[in-house]
Amino acid sequence: MDKKIKLLDCTLRDGGYVNDWNFGYSTIICMFERLVSAGIDLIEIGFLDDRHPFDKNRTIQPTTKCYDEIFSGCDKGNSTVMAMIDYGTCSLENIGLCEESFIDGIRVIFKKPKMYQAVEFGRKLMEKGYQVSLQMVSITSYSDRDLLDLIDQINEVRPYAISMVDTYGLMHKEEMLHYFHILDRNLLPGITIGYHSHNNFQLGYSNEVEMIQRSTARTLLVDGTVYGMGKSAGNAPLELLAQYLNENYNAHYDIDQILEIIDVNIMRIYREHYWGYSLLFFLSASNDCHPNYINYLLSKHTLSIKAINDIAREISSQKKLDYDQSYIESLYQQYQRKVEFESDTIRQLKMELTGKSLLLLGPGKSLDTKRDQIHAYIEEKNPIVISVNCIPLDYRLDYVFIGNSKRYNMLFQFFKELRDNTKIIATSNISSVKRPFDYIFNYSSLRDDNCIIEDNAFIMMLKALLLLEIDNVTLAGFDGFSEQTIENYYDEYMDFSTDYDKLKLINETVQKSVQEFRPKLKIDFLTESCYEK
Repeated sequence: MDKKIKLLDCTLRDGGYVNDWNFGYSTIICMFERLVSAGIDLIEIGFLDDRHPFDKNRTIQPTTKCYDEIFSGCDKGNSTVMAMIDYGTCSLENIGLCEESFIDGIRVIFKKPKMYQAVEFGRKLMEKGYQVSLQMVSITSYSDRDLLDLIDQINEVRPYAISMVDTYGLMHKEEMLHYFHILDRNLLPGITIGYHSHNNFQLGYSNEVEMIQRSTARTLLVDGTVYGMGKSAGNAPLELLAQYLNENYNAHYDIDQILEIIDVNIMRIYREHYWGYSLLFFLSASNDCHPNYINYLLSKHTLSIKAINDIAREISSQKKLDYDQSYIESLYQQYQRKVEFESDTIRQLKMELTGKSLLLLGPGKSLDTKRDQIHAYIEEKNPIVISVNCIPLDYRLDYVFIGNSKRYNMLFQFFKELRDNTKIIATSNISSVKRPFDYIFNYSSLRDDNCIIEDNAFIMMLKALLLLEIDNVTLAGFDGFSEQTIENYYDEYMDFSTDYDKLKLINETVQKSVQEFRPKLKIDFLTESCYEK
């Protein structure tokens, strides 16, 4: 290869985020030897982390001697063997001399606040004889001034390489090239520039190709993993990078060896532990934030995607890439309280409901299986009918109560089929589309902080009845959750498909809440419910 481009595989290290680094000894050795046979220039065999015990089945080890034992008898061929240290997780005492180790080089990853300490740590590793690459985690958190200050320190130490690490796959081509040009223009000529991409925007491979194509005299180092196996949405696939370099830069990587790894070793893991592009990683990348923020909001199972984006946009720039659960919880609560309570809702609804017979309809399967019984009750008693977080169109509905954004979005298509005189009651955390809500309750006044799902619509509706000073109500369709999730709703489309252990806990919590309501509110179940003792 005429141009100085080197290919680094980090499957055994970055891929370990997928399976807790538990590849198994035989797979570790098999993958390593095939990567050597494929002619991969640098092979990263795992993490050095002295918080973990020795385990020959894993690629995260406490000392260099542990890797010496695991790879004893292996032939490195022409490949350079690397390991990685997340700065602060492995002391120098656990790093043997390079001349006595199977490992040739160490990559040190670090976040911006620790950059100077990490450079000094890298210098000490160089004194032990290792080729050192300094890895700038979350490169997008660096200003140009930050980067230039770091370059000054790096030029003094003169490591083997400095790498841009797009930890959460946030960069498009223009941003990547901006950072690259700052490095290329200011680093000493002998220092290699590396790039480690992630695939949240499906740009890992194309961005690395863009860097490869730059006109520069220095050596470039591109990272890949077999089949893209890696953290979050995965990495640039090694096989694609190798093929591109073969076809365009006269490289001679053996693609068949990499494909054998995919077929024999990787597909089994992929079937058990999916990695790749997903809504979670797209949302985190599009909001330039840590994926755990988005995962937290998605786990609520109550927010629309618009609501999730609205909350994510409120994350401060200082907090975006360092996950703080209490912080995102506070933003979530602020969002839920953002719309002020409509002061005349209680007064108006009191006038309409006081002294009337009320029937609440829940989304349970019994709305379908006990249809005749429920219709007979409506015919005989002529109650005011209020559906809760559902719109069963084969019933006469006087009111519809909606308590969370996600359910509102799911039911949106049915709102246009409601009778003109059906009124909509909503909580203040939901934004209406086209048809305005008739009544709005303050979300914070109905939320139940003691429930597993704090905006459980059934509990919120019962709280609303107490605010309206209603003293009795009849319920149908509040069946509770079954282990057979297909039996939970009259319409399968409404299922949120959460795990049964959580649903069972919700059943128990709601049952307890119903008993607590009963001294103030007479509750009669028209259809069978697990909430009734």
